[in-house]
Amino acid sequence: MSNNKSAFQFQTNDQQIGIITIDVPGDTQNTLKKEFVDEIATLLNEIENQNVVGLIITSGKPGSFVAGADISMLEAVTSENEAAELSKAGQDIFNRLEQLNIPTVAAIDGACLGGGLELAMACHQRVCTDNPKTKLGLPEVQLGVLPGSGGTQRMPRLTGIATALDLMLTGKQLNARRAKKAGLVNEIVPVANLMKAAEKRVLAMSKAGRWSKSCDDRPMNWKNAMNASGAQELALESNSFGRKIIFDKARKTVQGKTKGNYPAPLKIIECIEMGAEHGFEKGLEVEARYFGELVMTPVAKQLMGIFFATTEMKKDSGVDGSAAVKDISRVGVLGGGLMGAGIASVTVEKAGIPVRLKDVSMEGVNNAMKYNWSILKKKLKRKQYSKIEAAKVQSMLTGGVDYTGFKGVDMVIEAVFEDLDLKHQMVKEVETHCSDNTIFATNTSSIPIAEITKASSRPEQVIGLHYFSPVEKMPLLEIIKTDKTSDDVIATCVEFGKKQGKTVIVVNDGAGFYVNRILAPYMNEAAYLLSEGVGVDLIDKALVKTGFPVGPMTLLDEVGIDVATKVSPILENAFGSRMTPPKMFDKLKNDDRKGRKNGKGFYQYGGKKGEKLVDESVYKLLGVKPGTRIPEDDIVERCVLMMVNEAARCLDEGIIRSARDGDIGAVFGIGFPPFLGGPFRYMDEKSVKTIVERLKYYQDKCGERFEPAPVLVSMAENEKAYYE
Repeated sequence: MSNNKSAFQFQTNDQQIGIITIDVPGDTQNTLKKEFVDEIATLLNEIENQNVVGLIITSGKPGSFVAGADISMLEAVTSENEAAELSKAGQDIFNRLEQLNIPTVAAIDGACLGGGLELAMACHQRVCTDNPKTKLGLPEVQLGVLPGSGGTQRMPRLTGIATALDLMLTGKQLNARRAKKAGLVNEIVPVANLMKAAEKRVLAMSKAGRWSKSCDDRPMNWKNAMNASGAQELALESNSFGRKIIFDKARKTVQGKTKGNYPAPLKIIECIEMGAEHGFEKGLEVEARYFGELVMTPVAKQLMGIFFATTEMKKDSGVDGSAAVKDISRVGVLGGGLMGAGIASVTVEKAGIPVRLKDVSMEGVNNAMKYNWSILKKKLKRKQYSKIEAAKVQSMLTGGVDYTGFKGVDMVIEAVFEDLDLKHQMVKEVETHCSDNTIFATNTSSIPIAEITKASSRPEQVIGLHYFSPVEKMPLLEIIKTDKTSDDVIATCVEFGKKQGKTVIVVNDGAGFYVNRILAPYMNEAAYLLSEGVGVDLIDKALVKTGFPVGPMTLLDEVGIDVATKVSPILENAFGSRMTPPKMFDKLKNDDRKGRKNGKGFYQYGGKKGEKLVDESVYKLLGVKPGTRIPEDDIVERCVLMMVNEAARCLDEGIIRSARDGDIGAVFGIGFPPFLGGPFRYMDEKSVKTIVERLKYYQDKCGERFEPAPVLVSMAENEKAYYE
């Protein structure tokens, strides 16, 4: 197997240990492809006929072991049987690896995900590096499928059932320390010692003449019986009755979170349960069957579409031509409030770039410091950082009440109050105190960037970076350019956003930009439903059941009713009556209802933890008598139609660059249900013709705000789709 075109190179070292090096030609990361099954089978035949004492599997790409299976392989599948056969082929090859009569060790540096981790678990032991890039996990659930090459069976036998359920149902990835604690790896070493440690383990197993396999039933760890987690494992996982409690609880949790919209999590539970109760082989049989079923579901199709879109966007510079990306080595942040603190935090912690923060008071600066440390403390607790590493990250954030330290910053991000005069002042001060090349980025959520640019003597260096709250959790960054913003600045900001761990879309300037513009009519429609007497909680429950993370009334409380009432007139002035909320909503502002921030909104605050009760006084204030019964499907349809109709206008007007960007912006920015694919995939799935028909139906019933966008009418007449 010395063929240079092969992804698998085999050699024997001077200790008679065989080494398989995975290095997929032409790719930056190793992914497992369908055609590799025959290559690996041939290689295993060769190994069985050689006199080697053991085997090490490693990667030829530094910082990347195997990032998973090639997802395009699943996209090409045309039937459940074909997908199930793909699963069985993976299972068979990993079973064969595990049954070799020599010990095997996976030497892991970098991403070890999906099929990569399934490969590693089929080895008898695993050694990984302390490289921050080293991550282990089975994220298949995020694609609407399940681990199909033995993962649902091997992981529970290595980590225990409860841990395996947590990892597979969430798709979370563990760093080296957490992976070792979970039982996925046997040893952590520096990168330089990886092969030496793997060799040592192979020789030790070979000398002992025995080694455990992850297909074996997991032995109970009696040493841990005295601690809480160990005792729980013995009590629950060691017997059928206890395991039933675990699986029943998992099903209840999944149902509560997914509302039945995602089939994969329940199938994962069934696979693990089958293996636990009826053995490894039966578990594999069910795994392959369910894998085949899931690959062909509409949910998997949409989630894979999102995966491909986000993968494409990682390569997108945000501009159509070529542009020079400037290195951002130091950043200034203006404002130590929630947004400013969050922006500073992701810059130092994710991007690893020092930040100098300015606020009008040291209290604001200190709040930002505390905010950053609170995030680091949580990661310390989860062993994602050592104390020294956390202290180093914290030291990268400094602050003061003046512009000391701003002369050398490459970019300033302002996150001050939504006041145009104040933002103009910020532009002028930055241009006075910073270098001529400093990029000025505004985090405004409502003021057009062109208006802010009017105060600048360097308009080509002014741009919008619209983060979403809380910044450290929300994945989207909406970059807003004006007709004056230079391509170099756009491309630089796109790269900067990626370093912060954000999914980035670039949009053209305009009222509400993209995300808030499509969110506003959706929120307004919920308000109209309330004005018709539909209960606050009924509106929220209907949209949450459909797959939105929170309902629109809860979202208003969380964002701030005062913020919404400030943005609303801007959108109404720009787009007319279709953006007009019910007039009665002025009463909320007059009653000083701001939502959660002042404990006065649509819901009650300050009660028992986990309790969420509607503030019934809001009905009297608005002059609404609750009790109107409207089918849940109608509530959802009215709100979603308003959103997708506006999304169509945004693409037609060039606010967004593509349907892909529109879908990603909605999914990652406002939680449009991922299993529906985004506004444009949703319209395609329903058919644009059906969308237009439903809009016209509600136009007659509810008013002109439902008038279909002209582009949709034209597409319906010509039977066009957004993804053809």
